[in-house]
Amino acid sequence: MLPTDAITLALRAITAQRLRSFLTLLGIAVGIASVILLTSIGEGIHRFVLAEFTQFGTNIASISPGKVKTSGPAPTGIPSSVRPLSLDDARALRNLPHITGMTATVWGNTEVSANGRLRRTTVNGVGADMLKVYSIKVRSGQFLPDETLENARAFVVLGAKLKSELFGGANPLGARVRVGNLQFRVIGVLEAKGQFLGVDLDDAAYIPTARALELFNRDGMMKIDLAYEEGIPAARIVNAVKNTLGARHGREDFTITTQEDMLRTLSNILDILTMAVGALGSISLLVGGVGIVTIMTIAVSERTSEIGLLVALGAPRHTILGLFLGEAVALSALGGAIGLALGFGLAQIIHLAVPGLPVHTPISFVLMAEGIAIAIGLLAGVLPARNAAQLDPVQALRSE
Repeated sequence: MLPTDAITLALRAITAQRLRSFLTLLGIAVGIASVILLTSIGEGIHRFVLAEFTQFGTNIASISPGKVKTSGPAPTGIPSSVRPLSLDDARALRNLPHITGMTATVWGNTEVSANGRLRRTTVNGVGADMLKVYSIKVRSGQFLPDETLENARAFVVLGAKLKSELFGGANPLGARVRVGNLQFRVIGVLEAKGQFLGVDLDDAAYIPTARALELFNRDGMMKIDLAYEEGIPAARIVNAVKNTLGARHGREDFTITTQEDMLRTLSNILDILTMAVGALGSISLLVGGVGIVTIMTIAVSERTSEIGLLVALGAPRHTILGLFLGEAVALSALGGAIGLALGFGLAQIIHLAVPGLPVHTPISFVLMAEGIAIAIGLLAGVLPARNAAQLDPVQALRSE
């Protein structure tokens, strides 16, 4: 049988029962649309979360006091303590190879007053390299100058929201601000960064680390963040930090967390969630597969005489098998195409209706969904097609 004749017979069989074929197409289309829509939302959320975490840079290592570990009971009579991270530790880490920026951080909540207004907010003690480490920009003025840590002058940089709350539309540069019980002079205002994990990054003040230690009466930093060169493995930086601080402290009483490790773990979690929501949508594809099995089984029973005639005229068994498999694949492929258009269209409509909801449809998902639709057609059509190919021509002709 010529390929053109086989295609003609398959199309004629599909169009002969339009309603039944449409319902089968609809089952596959709904399944594919569900998969595309859910995975698009999942992938969009994946990209949104990663963008939130990487807005401060990706080559960052954070060192905090205390070792995260599990051990047996401490020896009796020997006190256990954690050595705080000092300004000398910060200086030693800043001088490590491949380090491009360092900020030693202390934070707390206190009252900030100026211009006759008072606001309780977060005050961060940071280093002059904070802009490098966190990829933050200054809107007006300048950031904290690069001075000796212990002798840093009483300067303050305001977040965008805090500036607005205290000064409104007025220029705050040069104004005096009272932070807790200390006086500071405003030298800059940061660009707005919005919220991150529920924390308003713009409603904060930034002062030198040494001044924050004095303000909050602390003897050590809460963490030290390091920015390192692009292309340098995070493991190399971690080893250098361990060697330096280990030699200074006499033991590893600190914890190192790299942005690279955090992003890898987070990406793995989000990938699993995306696959999970895609799997939920694929349940509809199983329903569509059952529909193809049903319609092809009915088609075989209705067309036994046609099958018998084809075999009697010399059509090989594999030709009969190919005809019915072709019909099943055509149904599933067409249904898949409709489902792709439906799913992609719904995803874009949702994105337009709810701009805050990120939606992204990778081309790999589109190709995979269409491939799954065709595979379902093949699998669902195998049994009915095999039954059709094994029919006895004499018995098939008598069934008429």
